[in-house]
Amino acid sequence: MTTEIGKRSGSEKELEVLGKVSSTIASDMYLEDILKIIVAMTAEIMGAKVSSLMLLNEKGDELKLVATQSLSEDYINKPNVKVGQSVSGKVVSDKKPITVIDVQNDPVFMYPKIAQKEHLVSLLAVPLLVKGKVIGVLNCYTSKPHEFTESEIRLVSTVANQAAVAIYNRKLLDEKTSLENKLQERKTIEKAKGLLMNKASISEEEAFAKMRKKSMDMRMSMKDVAEAILVAKGTIE
Repeated sequence: MTTEIGKRSGSEKELEVLGKVSSTIASDMYLEDILKIIVAMTAEIMGAKVSSLMLLNEKGDELKLVATQSLSEDYINKPNVKVGQSVSGKVVSDKKPITVIDVQNDPVFMYPKIAQKEHLVSLLAVPLLVKGKVIGVLNCYTSKPHEFTESEIRLVSTVANQAAVAIYNRKLLDEKTSLENKLQERKTIEKAKGLLMNKASISEEEAFAKMRKKSMDMRMSMKDVAEAILVAKGTIE
């Protein structure tokens, strides 16, 4: 069968889109916006009806939909997929792409009714791999039966891996920023505590107890209390 997807394989259009994916990933946009653009580009380059990206939760036992260009409320709000279940869940456990010629009649696919309603037929699901670890799945659905070629699978896998690197790097950056913020917060609290100790001639334990009581009474964070003490130059009411 010759389809729009087949005609596009290996074309300059694909290289152009891959270049756009790379530049998008390198941008300073929010990760949520980057993933939305990636699924939109994937749908475009594959001529797919729906493209979606799912990520593993913190426990690593469920896939959650985080980006799609589909406007279907049924598709967007479908339940999370457990690892090993449905097609996407098997991609995580198998760590390799899976193709399905007709999800509406596939015994493994968990949402045939949604597929029927949204006219989704063939599926290509590829893992998002970082350092040999799967962190999510990129899905492509066609509206007509289609046998995905090796070049198409490689293409979507390339996009998926680019997305995986972007997600991984952003996570590392967020963790670094969070650690730096926590260290700065601790320094602020310690500085305020020392200032309070000297100003009120009290022990470290007493100073910390006063700060904690203020935090609880005013429903403020310890950092906010510490900053208020520093502004007031060592006093606390």
